[in-house]
Amino acid sequence: MTAKTVLIVDDEASIREMIAVALEMADYRVLEAENAQDAHAMVVDHQPDLLLLDWMMPGTSGIELARRLKREEATAELPIIMLTAKGEEDNKIQGLEAGADDYITKPFSPRELVARLKAVLRRATPRGVEDPIEINGLLLDPVSHRVSAYGKALDMGPTEYRLLQFFMTHQERAYTRSQLLDQVWGGNVYVEERTVDVHIRRLRKALGDAHQNLIQTVRGTGYRFSARA
Repeated sequence: MTAKTVLIVDDEASIREMIAVALEMADYRVLEAENAQDAHAMVVDHQPDLLLLDWMMPGTSGIELARRLKREEATAELPIIMLTAKGEEDNKIQGLEAGADDYITKPFSPRELVARLKAVLRRATPRGVEDPIEINGLLLDPVSHRVSAYGKALDMGPTEYRLLQFFMTHQERAYTRSQLLDQVWGGNVYVEERTVDVHIRRLRKALGDAHQNLIQTVRGTGYRFSARA
């Protein structure tokens, strides 16, 4: 399985470390933020699969961040588990009403946290998202993060992989360089639009003669993935 990425947001470093160790042992990739502002930027840039969010933090609280993420179209579907020392019923309801998918009260065991996290991720993964995609002998497997052409493995960098995955799941539509930057690099990353051209060139090279023509240049617009000539 490809490691799912979890962003831990808590102002206490010792708690972040304890959670990070438990998640890494369970084969999750871990990102950390100590406040809501850093967390929001990391969500946009790194697009984690799940957010573990502390309720009480200096400045913007976890509940305010949860509400903000659920309001924004790009992050509305991001699964959130609230972490809190508050066990009262009304706080749980408030957290769930803000859009949290689950709620775990400190102190908790690492095993309980990992079990809750797995359950939320299972519910959040739409059916079909992890199914392999095959077009004209080109196969992309989202679970193993592997790409092959007619059964032979292709070697490509992580950005090229993300570009290809986006294209293969959004076929027959032209995208501008700006749209590709937002979708593949994330909205908070400041890179020039010509960076897209560099990675398109690398992707075509990685695909080889048999499949590079699937990535089509659309004059005056940008690029399109199409199996049509």
